[in-house]
Amino acid sequence: MVESKEIVRDVVVVGGGAAGLSAALILARSRRRVTVVDAGAPRNAPAQAVHGLLALDGLSPRELLSRGRAEATRYGAEVVTAEVDDVSRTPRGFAVRTRDGAVLHGRRLLIATGLVDELPQIPGLRQRWGRDVLHCPYCHGWEVRDRTIGVLATGPMSTHQALLFRQLSDDVRFFLHDQELDGQDRVKLDALGIPVISGRVAGLEIVEDRLAGVRLDDRIVPVETVAVASRMVARAEVFAGIGVTATPHPAGSFVAADETGRTPVPGVWVAGNTRDLSAQVGAAAADGARAAAHLNADLVAEDTDRAVARLLDAEAIR
Repeated sequence: MVESKEIVRDVVVVGGGAAGLSAALILARSRRRVTVVDAGAPRNAPAQAVHGLLALDGLSPRELLSRGRAEATRYGAEVVTAEVDDVSRTPRGFAVRTRDGAVLHGRRLLIATGLVDELPQIPGLRQRWGRDVLHCPYCHGWEVRDRTIGVLATGPMSTHQALLFRQLSDDVRFFLHDQELDGQDRVKLDALGIPVISGRVAGLEIVEDRLAGVRLDDRIVPVETVAVASRMVARAEVFAGIGVTATPHPAGSFVAADETGRTPVPGVWVAGNTRDLSAQVGAAAADGARAAAHLNADLVAEDTDRAVARLLDAEAIR
């Protein structure tokens, strides 16, 4: 994509997932000129289906985004597939440069780039991610109900994760790996009949493209599913030049904003997993819609102030 002349949009949205497309839909229906720039690498791409999304439960992630693009563009939004490699401030707002050399200009910037799941460096985890290695009991728990579920400890929230999956199966096994377990957590696991398995996890046992167990240094423990809490890191590096940086969090990092999505950087808003690490698809879409409504109100206020200033200038001349 190469722009022949400078076109200043009302909003440039970086990220075309549920949050970004939902924001674009609201903005386009408000007759705002909006462009979504999306790199085409959604976080949930490995998953077979999106679950817990009212009226769309079971839809594939790709189909969900395809429908979202169609809806937003039907109202005049522009969606381009490109990777953003630089964002800078200009007198009129922001300049968003893509890796292929195009520069998009916008009065406002909405960040909806989502996050990256960083997994423990255990052979096989990444390859099975979204299949039989999962993280969210609400997204995929029903699909693995009543199976043998192994929970791999990665931090202080792993016990809580085990308790959530225990609601879905009577056979949950807690792999301590290299973590420590405090006394209260041990009591909780014991009370629910969740065995704690010590020893370093060396990898996964795969048989005929199916997860069959967790390999320790000295044995294989049978499981059909592994639950692991990833470290969730906001995709924010490209925005450092305008003062937007990720805030550290025990579970990863996020971009801080108020309840409307407005960041401390003037003119910049954020929505979805970039600011809320726990947001599922439905929550991310709702967050994008909310941010877009408040962003549009901000633009309305600016447009009105300009109109009032022009009116007063005209009256002064007369």
